[in-house]
Amino acid sequence: MTTTGTDHGPAADRSTAVVRTKAELRAQRATMSGTVAVVMTMGSLHQGHLMLVARAREVADHVILTDFVNPLQFGPNEDFDAYPRDIEGDVALVDGMVDLVFAPATEEMHPTIPPMVSVTTNRTGTLYEGASRPGHFDGVATVVTKLLNLTTPHIAVFGRKDAQQLAIVQSLVTDLDLPVRIEAVDIQRESEGLALSSRNLFLSAEGRRHALGLSATIAAAREAAPSLSGVLDALAAAKAGTAEYSADTTALRFDYALALDPATLQPVTSSHRGETLVMLAGWVDGTRLLDAAVVETTAP
Repeated sequence: MTTTGTDHGPAADRSTAVVRTKAELRAQRATMSGTVAVVMTMGSLHQGHLMLVARAREVADHVILTDFVNPLQFGPNEDFDAYPRDIEGDVALVDGMVDLVFAPATEEMHPTIPPMVSVTTNRTGTLYEGASRPGHFDGVATVVTKLLNLTTPHIAVFGRKDAQQLAIVQSLVTDLDLPVRIEAVDIQRESEGLALSSRNLFLSAEGRRHALGLSATIAAAREAAPSLSGVLDALAAAKAGTAEYSADTTALRFDYALALDPATLQPVTSSHRGETLVMLAGWVDGTRLLDAAVVETTAP
């Protein structure tokens, strides 16, 4: 069947079903014929999520959205309890856009925590985000595997903002021979350039201004390309606080500002040419924010 360029989603006048249990999900999934896409979220939906849904509707006959704040990917000092939750608002936002919302309680999704069996990542899962958030990607890999098993989709749609997560999910599917295609969607941004994220809700007005240092760094890296050394200089200046825009980002504390080989997630060497993944993480107002972009580097 055609899987590109056509809106296969549910009619706008059809209400979206909401299920809370795995049994209800399986029963509803059994009624779907044709191609099924899943969009996995932790709720608090925004326009970026809607773009993932829109892409899912383009490539599939049916769309399932999961709305679940996964405790396995939060560390002991992270914001699991404070993470924004608004299931009613989420359902209203996607009503008529998806066939089904799966919004389970924690105990429905994870009867025991920690689970007796979980998915573990290799060394890649301990780098970058994994270094700052030990165990995070094991929690991500475990819940993604469970949700893929529960929804049995043909396609799973993920955003590029969480670049390391996307790479790990792609490897998960390959390494475990899971019968699903991963569809990546470009980052959606606010008018000022800030990457859309549920965590933006935690930012004060001043914090949002400081957070623009992330997107400004992405812009500087794009402007420096295709020079690899120029890209590396732009990232170094941002992290050191010596970039032209640093006066406006004094409250942005970078965790990392990296240029990576997107195929291996290893730092690029001076001989690298081709696609280069720029991956950023920083803290503003006590909130951790991510940004990323792929630039083409064809010169030293």
